[in-house]
Amino acid sequence: MLKTPDNEKLIVMSNHIQVIYQIVFSTKYRRKCMLKQTRPQVFAYMGGILKNRKCKPFIINGIEDHVHILTHIHPTVALSTLVKEIKMGSHSFIEKNRLFPDFKNWQNGYGAFTYSSNALPNLMRYIENQELHHRGVQFEEEYVSLLEEQHVEYDAQYLFD
Repeated sequence: MLKTPDNEKLIVMSNHIQVIYQIVFSTKYRRKCMLKQTRPQVFAYMGGILKNRKCKPFIINGIEDHVHILTHIHPTVALSTLVKEIKMGSHSFIEKNRLFPDFKNWQNGYGAFTYSSNALPNLMRYIENQELHHRGVQFEEEYVSLLEEQHVEYDAQYLFD
């Protein structure tokens, strides 16, 4: 219990926040360079970055040309800073360990979409099954459908680099 200088009791409230994001970004020019056998190492490294920032990664997965990250973001963490840390840290990790020989960089931008906690089971299944999903859908088509589902305005000429 806290008290003011004049001995009045203060009510202390804690914060209760649940912000769940699906973060999506691709390799530069959607280059299909992320090797299946070394992807888990990169995804685990990304998960470590999230945990170090007090975030809770639910699942991280992707295919040759892009990544999906489903995570709770701690309220003290800025989304743009977090994505920058994930991209920069994983880029260094990939190069240092020579995990994807043809990897040059991540795309400049990213998508981040919020969800309620009751969407978690479906989102986790969707992200877990990326290989199956992408047998019939290219990344560009998937990304545009995410933008449209979430009612995010965009200019098509600036979507991909």
